[in-house]
Amino acid sequence: MRRSLPIMLFVATGLIVLVVVLGALFAEPFGRTMERLQGFLVGAFGWFYVLAVVAFLVFVLWLMLSRFGHVRLGRDDESPEYGFFTWFAMLFSAGMGIGLIFYSVAEPISHFADPPRAEPQSLQAANDAMVITFFHWGLHAWAVYVVVGVCLAYFHFRHGLPLTIRSTLYPILGQRVHGPLGSAVDLLAVFGTVFGLATSLGLGAMQFNAGLAHLGVAGISVSNQIMLIAIITLLASISAATGLNRGIRRLSQLNIALALLLLTAVFVTGPTLFLLSSYVQNIGSYAASLIELSFNTDAYIGTEWQEAWTMFYWGWWISWSPFVGMFIARVSRGRTIREFVAGVLLAPSLIIFFWMVVFGNTAIHFELHGTGGMVEAVRADISTVIFVMLEELPLASLSTLVAVVVVAIFFVTSADSGSLVVNILTGGGDPDPPVYRRAIGAVLIGAVAAVLLLTGGLQALQTAAITTAMPFSIIMILICYSLSRSLRSERLVPPGAESGSATAVPQPATPSSSGVPLAGATPPEGYTGATPRVLAAADRQQDWRQQLKTVIWGYERYARRAAEHRTEALPRIQQFLDEKAMPALERIRAELERNGREAAVERDSDGARLTVWREGQEEFNFNIRCLVREPLTFAFPEINLEPDQVHPRAEIVLPTGRTGDWALDELSREKIYDEFVNAYAHWMGW
Repeated sequence: MRRSLPIMLFVATGLIVLVVVLGALFAEPFGRTMERLQGFLVGAFGWFYVLAVVAFLVFVLWLMLSRFGHVRLGRDDESPEYGFFTWFAMLFSAGMGIGLIFYSVAEPISHFADPPRAEPQSLQAANDAMVITFFHWGLHAWAVYVVVGVCLAYFHFRHGLPLTIRSTLYPILGQRVHGPLGSAVDLLAVFGTVFGLATSLGLGAMQFNAGLAHLGVAGISVSNQIMLIAIITLLASISAATGLNRGIRRLSQLNIALALLLLTAVFVTGPTLFLLSSYVQNIGSYAASLIELSFNTDAYIGTEWQEAWTMFYWGWWISWSPFVGMFIARVSRGRTIREFVAGVLLAPSLIIFFWMVVFGNTAIHFELHGTGGMVEAVRADISTVIFVMLEELPLASLSTLVAVVVVAIFFVTSADSGSLVVNILTGGGDPDPPVYRRAIGAVLIGAVAAVLLLTGGLQALQTAAITTAMPFSIIMILICYSLSRSLRSERLVPPGAESGSATAVPQPATPSSSGVPLAGATPPEGYTGATPRVLAAADRQQDWRQQLKTVIWGYERYARRAAEHRTEALPRIQQFLDEKAMPALERIRAELERNGREAAVERDSDGARLTVWREGQEEFNFNIRCLVREPLTFAFPEINLEPDQVHPRAEIVLPTGRTGDWALDELSREKIYDEFVNAYAHWMGW
């Protein structure tokens, strides 16, 4: 894989530079080509985008509710890396971005002025405007991110594969993910990330320019916007040079604080009670309309509105998914799949809904009950409407300045973070690429954004998102299949019940200083032979101290008898290990070494272990552990089992957990060979 990295970097950089050069030299024909391409994609494949995003939402809901929800994104015993509140804060920061500032007022007012179905500027149009905005920024958007994020986290943290998109297809491609096919997958992810981020940076440049114009600093023009992209890209390169923690972290913390300050200011100084009431109502309307909106393709009225809005958003979210998916994967180690899906799908959606209500419904309130002016602003220049809305509130100049600063910092952090993700993808999953490569990546993303603005403005940005999303949406469908295929091989035993019916045997009890009788002594008064837990629940008349004595007496008797049974079964266990387990593992070891693998066999009193090594690192282990079944003695300790009634068993334990257990006479050498080959083949498939 290392030999392929320079080729991957060269190809990705070369193709992006080619797009930039062609767009700069042939701006007008390039723009016409982009326009025709968008019309073709929406007309021919609009239904596919709609169906694909619905499928992603259904898939992640199935993950959350299925029996695989308990699977942990890491080792089975691993705790989450971050607490819930810190994790939710990071998810919120992932959902925040330039687009959320750009469209928080622009989209609701656009739908209010020109709704797809209702009467323009009516009360129904106001409600529909917020429902459509929720639809574009809610569950469907985050479902796209969940698909990529959960797959990256699963294969990276649970199976140790590199943090790249190609790793998510390992169950399908096997070792071929390290070859040209894997490189092609990562290349598509790189293009999606670059053009998705370029779309955000283009929108940011337009709004940054509009904010400066409102402050009287600069006029609105494409040349000014390209100049702003150049300046911000330079700042992003400097941020990249300072490293992840010193650069992105501090800027992100500052920006989240400023964004929340702006949100609070608009909420408090705006129509607060109306915002609270409409938040509740809009969520209900969104839930009621979800199925109809999800499958709507405007088949009977034409796709012009869909092309400008829903298709653009679905393309944007899909092209952005490697970027956001990798971020949320990196901060979700140790979470279960159910926690991941619920947290990433629901929490950010509700927060973003509140953001959209505060900004969008404040602007709509001014249209319905105030001085108006929002519709005219959005029709004149969509990037200026948020500043027109802020002018209607107290401290307009200060809030406009804060909004401009928020956009500028989002600009820097998006370019910096996007460059990091692109370099991780082209660097084989290296989480800390060289500084110079990150700086180059930020420059390339900025250059693509500048070319898109030069060749068509907002429409070119929308076309870029829709176009790059098409091939990656197919990759995402394969990712869903790959994850479901791997999950079917996971242990399906609920947490806490891994041992099944065969339990490990406790060690013999030691005398207690509390004076409680040990096994073999006279049982406590009132003891009936029932399970201590049942006895304590049934006989409420006993003193609690007597009940506690009963519980301890019963368990210690059970532990001592279990140890005696294990001693009685030990000759049969040793015979099994000598005659079946060890010879079978030694023969497997010899075959592995004949096929170029290093292997070692170890034995202890309870079992045997085969470890496979590859290039000096442990690749796989196969354990046979012996234990004793205790079917009755804890519930009915008065029953004395004879040695031939004790049932020693053997279980096979793999890196992914226990696979099952057999009676010693059932687990033959041939069975061990079959179990090893099947387990090793499946592991290599990962």
